[in-house]
Amino acid sequence: MSDIRQPDNPQQLRKILHIDMDAFFASVEQRDHPELRGKPIAVGGSALRGVVAAASYEARVFGVRSAMPSVTAKRHCPELIFVPHRFEVYREVSSQIREIFRRYTDLIEPLSLDEAYLDVTKDKQGIGSAIRIAELIRQAIRHETGLTASAGVSYNKFLAKIASDQNKPDGICVVLPQQGAEFVATLPARRFYGVGPKTAEKMAHLGIHTGADLRQQDLVFLRQHFGKSAEYLYHASRGVDHRPVKANRIRKSVGAERTYSQDLSSEAELCQALDQIVDIVWQRIEKNRARGRTITLKVKYSNFQQITRARSLDSYIPNRQCFAELGRQLLSELLPVPLSVRLLGLTLSSLEHELSNSGQAASQAVSAPQAKQYSFDF
Repeated sequence: MSDIRQPDNPQQLRKILHIDMDAFFASVEQRDHPELRGKPIAVGGSALRGVVAAASYEARVFGVRSAMPSVTAKRHCPELIFVPHRFEVYREVSSQIREIFRRYTDLIEPLSLDEAYLDVTKDKQGIGSAIRIAELIRQAIRHETGLTASAGVSYNKFLAKIASDQNKPDGICVVLPQQGAEFVATLPARRFYGVGPKTAEKMAHLGIHTGADLRQQDLVFLRQHFGKSAEYLYHASRGVDHRPVKANRIRKSVGAERTYSQDLSSEAELCQALDQIVDIVWQRIEKNRARGRTITLKVKYSNFQQITRARSLDSYIPNRQCFAELGRQLLSELLPVPLSVRLLGLTLSSLEHELSNSGQAASQAVSAPQAKQYSFDF
């Protein structure tokens, strides 16, 4: 029981922030176009095969969400206003926000254009309080960009990320070291990273609904039912996560896949489904500023047989049109399909790796400072 009461070794305690912009793409559009403020908007294409890249909070009330087909979003919200994306603007604002982060720490691990982890155990300005730093960052973002951000403050990445979503939009949530296990115990199991709808359904069948239920299971049980995720679930359910913030975090691929409620068999159905996945993946590519040379198509047939087809270029795939064309070529090689298809996926890999922070930041050690060197007054 010691790991429940003492979630981390005191010598490894960190002060971690997770900063997450509120409806980032949509909020930028509402900021730059005052006539859109207070209205339900979706960033993305409104065409038949379009996909929502982001939705404002006014649209989310109606169930509109990112990666949703535009026609479905319009059914949910007939008053929905579609706005074309401007990724060059989002990247510029993201860079502005990163500069704000760097005033307080060099240990910044971006996850995408609109969210990042920060290790402020030893902050540049000697403020000493992670809560105060989070508030100063949120104030600076509001003042300098006209946008709002939510923050999670805790002693590890797992809890900081979950906490940032607790009081959205424009909120902050703090989980202190002595509160970690209790906080996790009340979480629905689906809030754990990597627990998707299917895993959540499997957990429910096993009687696991909350973090407390997960904590009742031993490693043998978790390995039996959840394989390689067992260690993570075991420790996370106890509020334990020793992963450091990595200033030079390297992404290996960007992709998406979809499982269909009704299997697809005709060429028209498969091409339309592939176009929607292209939209989703290319939005993620733009969001993560990724460039890659290899595209991989994943197909799972109705009998659960799975195959992949890949193609690599000598240079980086330059634009969405080229990416889509390569995906269609890979699919055409499989047509006509021998069986109906239950899943399609596309992935971009062989990525160019650019450090998200300055060279100086990347050279900083990312291991946790010794607790005895710093005050742990959150």
